[in-house]
Amino acid sequence: MTWVITRLCIDTVNLDCVEVCPVDCIYQYDGTDKAMFPNQLYIDPDECILCSVCEIACPWEAIFENVDVPAVFEEDSALNAGILGHKSAFSVPVLEEKPFPTAEQVKQNKVKWGYTA
Repeated sequence: MTWVITRLCIDTVNLDCVEVCPVDCIYQYDGTDKAMFPNQLYIDPDECILCSVCEIACPWEAIFENVDVPAVFEEDSALNAGILGHKSAFSVPVLEEKPFPTAEQVKQNKVKWGYTA
C-alpha cells in the first residue's frame, strides 16, 4: 500500500504535505510534458513509509490511501506511480508559504473534478 495524490491537487499545489513528510517522498514534476504529468504533487510509492501525515496535512483533501482512492480518481493511482519511470524529471519542491484554502474553495475544487463525497 501507499498514498496517492489525486487530481484534487492539480493547480492547487499546497506544500503542507511536503513540509510534514518525514522521508521527503513527495515530489513535483520539473519536466515539460504537462499532459503526462499535470501541475500537482506526486508520492514516490517506493519511498513512502505509510505514515499518513501527508493526508492529514493536505488542506485540499487530495491524498488517499491507494486502497481508498475514490472511483472518480481511479486513474490517478497509475499517474502517481508514473514517477517511478521518470524519477529524473522530479524533485522535492522548495517549501513556500501558500494561503490555506477556505472550506468553500475545497468544496468547489471537489465539484470541479466530479467528487461529491
